[in-house]
Amino acid sequence: MDSANPAAAEVITVVVADDQTTVRDGLTTVLSLLPDMRVVGEARDGAEAVELVRRVKPRVALMDLRMPGIDGVAATAAIAEQCPQTAVLVLTTYADDASIAGALRAGARGYLTKDAGRGEIAAAIRSVASGHTTLAADVGRCLLAGLDTPPEPPADLTDRERDVLRLMAQGHNNSEIAKDLFIGVSTVKTHINSLFAKLGVRDRGQAIAYAHRAGLAR
Repeated sequence: MDSANPAAAEVITVVVADDQTTVRDGLTTVLSLLPDMRVVGEARDGAEAVELVRRVKPRVALMDLRMPGIDGVAATAAIAEQCPQTAVLVLTTYADDASIAGALRAGARGYLTKDAGRGEIAAAIRSVASGHTTLAADVGRCLLAGLDTPPEPPADLTDRERDVLRLMAQGHNNSEIAKDLFIGVSTVKTHINSLFAKLGVRDRGQAIAYAHRAGLAR
């Protein structure tokens, strides 16, 4: 398989979730022109997105945040829990830190705003499908804006805790971290709780932001 040639790569199946018909149609048309992508379904709201993902099991769910009924954050959390094989890539108008942090806490592996170009969207889909985390440059700046430069990582941060933090910042869920590190999910949760205490953060979103600021995400 030639990874440098999209036409030779495995086809990435995508579900598009957005409450605006014109946006769904536009994204479906654009993605259908790419040889390594195939749109396998469209959803008009979060509940429909979760049900569709359960049924067709796509590699990537392209998710708007503001939708009627179940919003994109709640849908992302449900997909992350019930369909961990599907990577959620948020594509939304909103780039405020609350929206970004909420999506990351819910389990999104990428975050773009709707002014992203066709090439940027395609690259982000390929990135999250490969297990990486993708944040648009303006999203990263917004997420980190107003935060003080963090201190050096705590001296008592263990190598295993660093590994867990790095994988978490790359968008992996607890089950995937456990598999990568050959440990149990309960052990992963223990390490995460220890990380929260040592880093002085309250949740996964803050831990991911800390990892990126401190250079611990790679």
